[in-house]
Amino acid sequence: MGPVRRPTLSPRQLDRAIALSGVLGGSVLIAFRVYDNSSNVPPWAVLPPMLVMATLELFRRTRPIVTVTVGGLVFVASIFSGALLATTIMYTDLLYAAVIYGSPRMSRILHLTGAASVLVLSTLVLIAGDAPSALAVVVITALVFLAPVWTGDIVRKHRKEAETERLRAEQTALLSEMDRREAVGAERARMARELHDVVANHLSAIAIHATGAQSVARRRQLAEDDPLVEVLAVIRENSVQGLAEMRRMIGLLRDSGGGEADESYAAPDLAAVDALLAKARAAGQDVGLDFELTERGERGEVPVPVGLAAYRIVQESLTNVLKHAGPGLVSLRLEFGPEELRIAVDSPYRGEPGRELPGARAGLVGMGERAGLLGGSFEAGPQDGYWSVRAVLPRGRESEGRA
Repeated sequence: MGPVRRPTLSPRQLDRAIALSGVLGGSVLIAFRVYDNSSNVPPWAVLPPMLVMATLELFRRTRPIVTVTVGGLVFVASIFSGALLATTIMYTDLLYAAVIYGSPRMSRILHLTGAASVLVLSTLVLIAGDAPSALAVVVITALVFLAPVWTGDIVRKHRKEAETERLRAEQTALLSEMDRREAVGAERARMARELHDVVANHLSAIAIHATGAQSVARRRQLAEDDPLVEVLAVIRENSVQGLAEMRRMIGLLRDSGGGEADESYAAPDLAAVDALLAKARAAGQDVGLDFELTERGERGEVPVPVGLAAYRIVQESLTNVLKHAGPGLVSLRLEFGPEELRIAVDSPYRGEPGRELPGARAGLVGMGERAGLLGGSFEAGPQDGYWSVRAVLPRGRESEGRA
């Protein structure tokens, strides 16, 4: 079970609750005659001050100056008409609210008037009576006139300090976020430089050498269907395409959110699978590889993240086939279900030792990560003389949100 949420009252509802509590409490006290009846006033005489004070409670937040001024007059009147504890408590709440919701000047005025009231009343009692009575008046009047003001002043200072700390925490979080973004931007820029200076330069060199080799082949008047010419064409086309995608990737890395990235770049999807198979067939002719594509189900609309992940998984699978598979038929199956997309690639397995290339198995890790980010599954390995690749990618909104 989750935490139980307690209903909270709005400020206006809270003021109404305070006023209603004062009326109910005062009515009970009047019913049991718990009030100062030294002047032999009738019970109904203490009722009007209580009702007026309860009405002022409704405006304790919005009109603090008016409520505390009128409340002081009503409190004095209640003393002569019969002092009621509920009226006194509501007046102290008006003093407290005036300090909390009023201006700082109001707090200073209430401190001065409260201290003056305590001093004047205690002095009058001391002149007319004795010292113990004057001391009792000091205590009582301080509780009525000064204690609510002091309490409100302390609460107001604490709220101000809490607000200051909240703003400081927000500023600290904002600075931390700016530092994080700056660090991410610097790391992206460093990665873009490394890709440009290392990988892109190598791809450019491959494309240039392949173009040069094609020129030599033309000068030697080799036929277009010559295996060497076809291989050179495949090498040049793949290197040029890889260089173009690398440059787009570099542009995306260098874009820090300012909109400078190449907007013409469109992420590849399953529509480009036929082009991948055509290149794979051209490259696999010399090693006796043939490729077959089978689709099941209605393709329909595939979310962009799912289409991109599927394209990359198929691309990496075909690349691994060209590097590691033996002669035979390579089967690629795409099953479009209502909730998920299934990818299956089976190729003749040639488990010869010593065929590992630099970065081996990094492609398998990458395919597994792509499927995992979308909430899908991935597995690959030898099975019955074939190397099998299986990937399941969800097609729903959850996968689109994860990407």
